[in-house]
Amino acid sequence: MARILLGLLAILAVSSVGAQGAYAQPAVRAFSIESDEGTALLERLREGGLVMYIRHADTSGQQCDTYNDSAGREGQRNISSMGREQAVELGKRIEELGIPVEEPILSGPVYRARDTAELAFGVERVSVTDSLLADDYSRGRLDWVLSEHRRLFSEPMAPGKNRVLVGHRTPAQMIFGSVLSGTSLPEAGVMVLAPRGVEGSDLLGVLEIVPAINGGNPPCL
Repeated sequence: MARILLGLLAILAVSSVGAQGAYAQPAVRAFSIESDEGTALLERLREGGLVMYIRHADTSGQQCDTYNDSAGREGQRNISSMGREQAVELGKRIEELGIPVEEPILSGPVYRARDTAELAFGVERVSVTDSLLADDYSRGRLDWVLSEHRRLFSEPMAPGKNRVLVGHRTPAQMIFGSVLSGTSLPEAGVMVLAPRGVEGSDLLGVLEIVPAINGGNPPCL
């Protein structure tokens, strides 16, 4: 109980972070599930009613996006072989840790997000939606994409299940500001949010359910 209370104190320090005033806040630190703060986040997730926003898995050594739509997967930065293993392990650990999830799992269509979701949870449990597009792929729809992220972050959840979204760091950073700079949301990291309806959402913290690879934010080639 003492460890959980310590973790909750740390969570309260960032719980009110939102789009307004976010740039005045210090960066969030990703917590491992073994830490006091991570234990507190895990207990909250087991109760349900929250949103898990998962950044796609590791992309170490992969090419940069070419933004050539006709190239398909070959024109995108994809997850690495280590990232594929990381995604599988992430889904396994979420189940082992007793974190309840709402279905379908929602994923953006860019392959590094989609592959992460499908490897972690199974193709049949995933629904792909443009609402979780990467910012660079929004092609004139960025305002709509960010609005959809905000909606999915803030729509209330009933206790007992957590909404799971798989996407990209930059849209979340555009919404929450510099608290998500650098490696605050590493690849395969899980941003945990408390949805507040019309009041938006509270950022409770970032959880590393599986360890980050190569620092969690490797450059593309």
